[in-house]
Amino acid sequence: MKDEVSRPKLFRTVADLREFLLPWRRAGKRIGFVPTMGALHEGHLSLVRASKAETDCTVVSIYVNPTQFGPTEDFARYPRNLERDMELLSHEGVEAVFAPDDAEMYPPGYNTWVEVKGVSEPLEGECRPGHFRGVATVVLKLFNIVQPDVTYFGAKDYQQSLVVRQLIRDLNLPIELKVLPTVREPDGLAMSSRNSYLSPDARSRATVLWKSLQKAQDLLAQGERDPQVIQEAMRQIILSVPGTSIDYVALVDPETLSPVSTITGPTLAAVAVRLEGTRLIDNLLLQP
Repeated sequence: MKDEVSRPKLFRTVADLREFLLPWRRAGKRIGFVPTMGALHEGHLSLVRASKAETDCTVVSIYVNPTQFGPTEDFARYPRNLERDMELLSHEGVEAVFAPDDAEMYPPGYNTWVEVKGVSEPLEGECRPGHFRGVATVVLKLFNIVQPDVTYFGAKDYQQSLVVRQLIRDLNLPIELKVLPTVREPDGLAMSSRNSYLSPDARSRATVLWKSLQKAQDLLAQGERDPQVIQEAMRQIILSVPGTSIDYVALVDPETLSPVSTITGPTLAAVAVRLEGTRLIDNLLLQP
C-alpha cells in the first residue's frame, strides 16, 4: 500500500476519507493521526515524523476550527496556506490530508457539544471561555472520522493535551495519545503558527517567554521552593520587555493544573503573554 514518497491524497469530505482508509483498516494496518490548523512548521512536522515512524498510514487534518475561537480572537486572520502545507507534507510521505470546510464539519442544524470539566477550566479556560469546548468537540469529531490507532499532539499546548487525554479516557476511545516535546527556535522561542504575526522587533522580544521559564528553572535549581517568589521573578522578566502584557504566569500541578503552595515534585510553569496584540503561550515542566 505504501508507494514512493509523493503528494498526499487530499480529502475534503468525511465520506471520501473513510473510503480511502477502509482498506488500510481491513488489512490491520495502524493509522496515525496528527490534527492541525495548518500553517505548518517544524513542530507539526516532528509529530508527522513520529507518526510515520510508528504507524503504517499517517493522516494529517488541516482545519481552522471556528468553534475554538472567541468573538474577538484571530479566527479571520489565522494564517492559511494549504498549498504550502501540502508541499511540506509531500516531503514527509504523508498518505492523506483531510481539509474539510466548515459546512462539512458543522452542517446546518449542528447542535452537539463536548465539554471536558476540570483540566479545561484554569489558565486557558479562564482566559478563553468556550475555547476548550470547541477543541474537545472538533477533536472528538476528527477522532470519529479518522478512527486512528495513535494520535500525536505537541507539549506546547500542554493544557490541550490534558483535555484530550481526559476525553479519550472518559469516552473509552481506543486511541493512544502521544505528546511530543515542544520544538523551539535556536533562541528558545516555541514554534507557533502565530509567530508569523510578529514584526521582526516583536519577534526578538518574544524570547522573553522562554527566558522567564528558564528563570523559574534556575531559581528551582538554587533551592527556591516558594511558587510565589518564582512567579514574581518571571513576571518581572516579562514586564521588563516593552509592549508585553501578561494573561497568566502560573506554577501548577502538571496533572490537575491546580496551583501549588510549595514545590515538592514535578511542577508545570506556564505563561501566556500578549506582545503587540499577538498572544503567545509556553510552558516548561520543572523538576526539583
